[in-house]
Amino acid sequence: MLKILIPTFMLFPTIWLVPGKWLWTATTAHSLVVASASLSWFKWCSETGWVAPNLYLALDPLSFPLAVLACWLVPLMIIASQNHVAHEPLTRQRTYISLLVSLQVFLILAFSAMDILTFYVMFEATLIPTLIIITRWGSQTERLSAGTYFMFYTLLGSLPLLVALLYLLNDTGTLSMHTLQYIQMTNPDTLGTMLWWVACLLAFLVKMPLYGVHLWLPKAHVEAPVAGSMVLAAVLLKLGGYGMMRMMVVLGPLTKEMAYPFIILALWGIIMTGSICLRQTDLKSLIAYSSVSHMGLVASGILIQTPWGFTGAIILMVAHGLASSALFCLANTSYERTHSRTMLLTRGLQMILPLMAAWWFLANLANLALPPLPNLMGELMIIVSVFNWSSWTILLTGLGTLITASYSLHLFLTTQRGPTPQHFISMDPSHTREHLLMALHLIPLLLLVLKPELMWGWCF
Repeated sequence: MLKILIPTFMLFPTIWLVPGKWLWTATTAHSLVVASASLSWFKWCSETGWVAPNLYLALDPLSFPLAVLACWLVPLMIIASQNHVAHEPLTRQRTYISLLVSLQVFLILAFSAMDILTFYVMFEATLIPTLIIITRWGSQTERLSAGTYFMFYTLLGSLPLLVALLYLLNDTGTLSMHTLQYIQMTNPDTLGTMLWWVACLLAFLVKMPLYGVHLWLPKAHVEAPVAGSMVLAAVLLKLGGYGMMRMMVVLGPLTKEMAYPFIILALWGIIMTGSICLRQTDLKSLIAYSSVSHMGLVASGILIQTPWGFTGAIILMVAHGLASSALFCLANTSYERTHSRTMLLTRGLQMILPLMAAWWFLANLANLALPPLPNLMGELMIIVSVFNWSSWTILLTGLGTLITASYSLHLFLTTQRGPTPQHFISMDPSHTREHLLMALHLIPLLLLVLKPELMWGWCF
């Protein structure tokens, strides 16, 4: 664990002491080394299920795929941000990269925390760098309202969680993940216990986000710079799913009846957000709403608490993290050239940038869950386990899958095909940096097909 954390901390002096002309090269190389070292977590050899260097930090099959994803994403964010931050003053560039690295630190500590209260602190700490990135480096004036939405939604959801955790700590004397699974709830049928149950899950459902408390997400995505969108879609939403899985073990017998309204909201949200995607004009907004739709599937998979549902949820979280992050990078490359996110104004790019169109096609296929990609494996596992819970859900999940395919193809056809507008006079060619960025998103996705048990979690 320390062989990842110490080099990550050492990125801060690298960022602030390296000469200006080497800033991006040095930080990208350093973070790529850290990301490569984090792959050693995949070498799984533990009988207890936990690999613990000490009493406070440990990884198990649920947390290490997400921790590796968090490490893998930082070099990609630095590569993606290079073009639009490079023109700013040097101190501001250093601050920007420092914020990205601090996010990585908080995320690794959140995914490897042994104590739920430590996890809560890290979960909240990720808010600060993200908020600064959105409100300081966002592209439009609405970024302040987007930051406010993001802050208040997340805080209002997570304050009841703090109270619930302190109540649990007072009741049981421990919040360690080792012992919590053996705790029996005393009086499960009282109103107070039901409110406690909702308080435990609400923070994570807002973070995922569940349909109904999702309004902060499209705003934050649209206003954030490319690195903000990438880390939001790829890792921060997954904190919600991870926290739900950790808390589900504690919530025990109550969950069967209490989860119904949330499962219904999640499944209905798949259809609603998919339908919203079909009529979006804004490129980033469409990708943001598609995230809500996929996370609805993850939430329903976790809430029914079957091994298949849990496994499918982890697979879909990892696969969606890579695919949606790739889509945001592509949206950014077209925005840097056309200076518009309106899909009608960015038509016909395939004629000008044919290789970019190939990346668009692959990323869209990953998003709509084409076999044999892990997105399909995750979706199928969740759909089957939800169908096993209630056969009527196949209507909702099936329709959701159909709508997902429709808006993914709509996104590809609108941006890439058709006549090229007359107002494209001079356009930069696509750079090797961008192709490398897309390859580092999509190649891991393809490689996971060959060894999917790396992200099967507890059930392997």
